[in-house]
Amino acid sequence: MVRRSKLEIYFDVLAIIDRGFSKPTQIMYKTNLSWSSLQEIFSTLINGNFINEEQKKKTKRYYITDKGKRAIYYHMKSIDGLVKPKMISTRAY
Repeated sequence: MVRRSKLEIYFDVLAIIDRGFSKPTQIMYKTNLSWSSLQEIFSTLINGNFINEEQKKKTKRYYITDKGKRAIYYHMKSIDGLVKPKMISTRAY
């Protein structure tokens, strides 16, 4: 089993929120994180202004900021530059 780095986890959380999931339990299940780990991630992302937290009645909702969207965009561009699909040779040997 391959473990995710902390950075990969941050980007997973940002991507899930960007896809429209705003409830903490939805985000927790989609990212396969424990509740305590997710709270730590939320704290870091909020302090960095990558996401906003809104209190709605008794529940909290999380929304991605423009800074968070830019971070995802540049992360995806960097991955595209590093990971190239394998070229299949059509030459006969």
